[in-house]
Amino acid sequence: MGRMCAADSANALIEALALSFTRQDEQVFGPLDFALHAGDIALIEGDNGSGKTTLMRILTGMLHTDEGELRFDGQPYTRDATAGHVVFLGHHLGLKSDLSARENLRFAQGLYGARPGSDIVTALAAVGLAGYEDEPVRRLSAGQKKRAALARLLILPARVWLLDEPYANLDREGIALVNTLLASHAARGGAALVTSHGAVAFAGDEPRRIRIHP
Repeated sequence: MGRMCAADSANALIEALALSFTRQDEQVFGPLDFALHAGDIALIEGDNGSGKTTLMRILTGMLHTDEGELRFDGQPYTRDATAGHVVFLGHHLGLKSDLSARENLRFAQGLYGARPGSDIVTALAAVGLAGYEDEPVRRLSAGQKKRAALARLLILPARVWLLDEPYANLDREGIALVNTLLASHAARGGAALVTSHGAVAFAGDEPRRIRIHP
């Protein structure tokens, strides 16, 4: 992407300026500029190995880079600044297999807080897991595990969703569910960054697209 104008960065939830990442003296991606505002859904595009997942890991704090500038809500992008405001769903779903879906969501709320008015049973029903609330996660199918992880998005107060391959292991109905969740989140003033290896038809308006490259 090109350099952002002042209007692009004003009131941005996430702002990246000349962000780059280098591993073993080889540049993985960058320099990258983008701004994510309330109500935005942005699709991160790039070839395999271009650094899409690496960017997600930087935004979660799992990786660090000293190249470029990264800010959250106008402040330096730190774990303290983003705590409770950013939630990540990646290849590893972050579910404890011996706990039930209900217990996993309670555990998540204990760590990150609860969205006002949210209800765990209602959230599980919304993602198609009514009747599976107390089933140990290890007994769920891959698609059901993904749905349990998606339910976490509904009960946490995070303003920004970082979704790395959220459509993996989902059928057509599950893909539509992800799109519905994204649209509702954006309508509430939330924002999301999404990666996907496959072509996805989004509900409503097409998302913004952020091209990432070495």
